[in-house]
Amino acid sequence: MKIVIPGGTGQVGAILNRALTAAGHEVVVLTRRPARAGQVGWDGTTLGPWAAEIDGSDVVVNLAGRSVSCRYTAPNLKAMMDSRVRSTEIVGEAIARAARPPRVWLQMSTATVYAHRFDAPHDEATGVIGGREPDVPGYWSYSVDIAKAWERALDEADTPGTRKVALRSAMVMSPDRGGVFDVLLRLARLGLGGPVAGGRQYVSWIHEHDFVRAAEHLIARDDLAGPVNLAAPGPLPQRAFMSALRSAARVPVGLPATKAMAEIGAFVLRSDTELLLKSRRVVPGRLLDAGFRFTHPDWPDAARELVGRRREVRRAARVRPSSDPSGAGA
Repeated sequence: MKIVIPGGTGQVGAILNRALTAAGHEVVVLTRRPARAGQVGWDGTTLGPWAAEIDGSDVVVNLAGRSVSCRYTAPNLKAMMDSRVRSTEIVGEAIARAARPPRVWLQMSTATVYAHRFDAPHDEATGVIGGREPDVPGYWSYSVDIAKAWERALDEADTPGTRKVALRSAMVMSPDRGGVFDVLLRLARLGLGGPVAGGRQYVSWIHEHDFVRAAEHLIARDDLAGPVNLAAPGPLPQRAFMSALRSAARVPVGLPATKAMAEIGAFVLRSDTELLLKSRRVVPGRLLDAGFRFTHPDWPDAARELVGRRREVRRAARVRPSSDPSGAGA
């Protein structure tokens, strides 16, 4: 198959590109800064020659949008909204104009669309959309507004010949540098992987292998459209989540952090405490109903596998011979 991935140069795009290419598919990444074979330039806002890549393709997986790994200032929140909505609209326009449109469009969304809650999990049928929770920062509702506008742009795209799926994804865990697992593991190894603000808030996640397999499952299943939760079936409180990660990393102690300490840490990391404090208890109702089976349904097992692979990469880097044994430069 030919698979086009707008915005495919980030962590999730790299995961999909690597796996789908290894499976023998032709993968084309649309990016603002093409730098290698298989990458085509686009600006994410206007139609251009890049649209020819979508015409005749089999699948589009749109991952474009401003990263959430930033301070949630008003300009950054607006950039998140504008980049997600406009890129979705322009992908929809390219599909609508295609002589041979793709048969399926997987559109990235987010599990953040669901309400901050502790009492019950969110599946697609019974989950509560957020934005009106009491006693949470007001700007949290804007994150929900972004998610809703993102999915609305998908819904409103006039693409009758293309099945559309909104990927309400939890955090994708991989051992790659710069990803969320990399950050969490580094904090754990520094002794900072304890409970945050009590640690009751739920963490939803999905292993990279299951994310890829779920995408493949959704591509293959012509009867699945609309919102689908991409999250492991075992969300767990942040306290237990970090305890399992520390155990996998063989770190005996994780210092707890108050809400105020979390604010300081988020500022230093140029991130936001919503990512730490919002309770995201999301479960994959539609995937499970469709017969999908997770290879890593439980976090302790997934954490051990990810930490193990990370160790193997570091070990290989230490023993890899130099290309020039003399050490002389060119």
